[in-house]
Amino acid sequence: MRALVTGGAGFVGTNLVKRLLKEDYEVIVFDNYSTGFRENQIKGARYGDIDIRKEFINFYEDIDVIFHMAALPRIKPSFENPTEVVDVNVNGTANVLEYARRNDIPVIYAGSSSVHGGTYKNPYTFTKWQAEELCKMYEKIYGLDITICRFYNVYGDYMINEGSYRTVLSIFLEQYKNNKPLTITGDGEQRRDFTHVDDIVDGMIKCFEKKAYGEVFEFGRGKNYSINELVDMFGSDRIYIDEIPGEARETLRRDDYALMELNWKPKINLDEWLGEQLWE
Repeated sequence: MRALVTGGAGFVGTNLVKRLLKEDYEVIVFDNYSTGFRENQIKGARYGDIDIRKEFINFYEDIDVIFHMAALPRIKPSFENPTEVVDVNVNGTANVLEYARRNDIPVIYAGSSSVHGGTYKNPYTFTKWQAEELCKMYEKIYGLDITICRFYNVYGDYMINEGSYRTVLSIFLEQYKNNKPLTITGDGEQRRDFTHVDDIVDGMIKCFEKKAYGEVFEFGRGKNYSINELVDMFGSDRIYIDEIPGEARETLRRDDYALMELNWKPKINLDEWLGEQLWE
């Protein structure tokens, strides 16, 4: 099998590439390294420095599946550059889908659970919702095989550990290792469904291998923690800072369809994983 992974030098994309290679897929990666890193390149995959906003050319033939991971992520930075977020997440997705349509390639799309928190709460969520609607349009009008996978607060290897695209876990781990108090936004009672990247990758591959097209799957652990509870796991001092506008009060996977349809089951627990990180 030959897979094309857009955004394959980013956090989730890199983990996906590793798993695909382990499963004996031939892997091609498109990434412009705006949020991905060249040091994430995995031996055995072929990488192209390609921006998905530009019209695709038939670089490769006989691609069996596209895992569309490329996007400008995170809610907070999306307020600063909304037009760029729209350009990448919406127009870039349109280019990927058009490439897939012309070459009859199924697409597994990396969506976001943030769409449940309110479409118009922030530019990032709006663009992920728009990209989902594009996927549905290409499916209904052109008959393209597409699956939408919504991720819940992903963590694990290759998390971005610097800059504005870091997750709360990346920030806390850095603060902990530097013996600094952990910074909690707002009152800390906002709850998050933290899901390990290995479980996310497992779900995406199952979507393709089971040909579960025309579906929307929710990939979350099904258990959430408040940010205060997360800080308790670190056993660190804490300080409270201003809340981040546009964020949902809670994320939690309540839909079990992926468990039933795909026989998918998240296996990695946050507290156990975090304990391993803190004892390194």
